[in-house]
Order: sequence, then structure tokens, then C-alpha cells
Amino acid sequence: MMRSNFALGLGAVIVFVIVAFLMLQFMPQPLDNMSYLVIGSVATLVSMLVLFVTLIMTRMKSTDTFFKRRRKGS
Repeated sequence: MMRSNFALGLGAVIVFVIVAFLMLQFMPQPLDNMSYLVIGSVATLVSMLVLFVTLIMTRMKSTDTFFKRRRKGS
């Protein structure tokens, strides 16, 4: 359990670094404070989306992850 949590966290950090690096390369120069804010925001969004999708696909494999059927009451 500890190793899988560490792997998920490390994966999210690696995705963040890769996305931030790619955006730094492709953003038009010169970069100002707003450019760094956008780069950090997009990198955070992408890494959190990857983490969420990974959690849904690995740990929460049940068919009712988001929606649970109600019991029919009498």
C-alpha cells in the first residue's frame, strides 16, 4: 500500500515536471509572471487529471464508482 501511494505521488510529480518543461519550451518568449502562472496552472491541472484517472482505473474498479443504485424501499 505504501509503495503504491508513493508510486502514484511520484507519477504525478513526474507528469507535472514534464508538462511544465514542455510548456516552458513552447511558450513565446519573453516570459513574464503571468506566463509562469499559466504554465504552473496547466501543469497542475494535467497532473491532477492523470492522478484522478489512474486512481479510477486502478483502485476503484467497481462499476458504481460515481453512481450507486438506490435500494427500493417499501
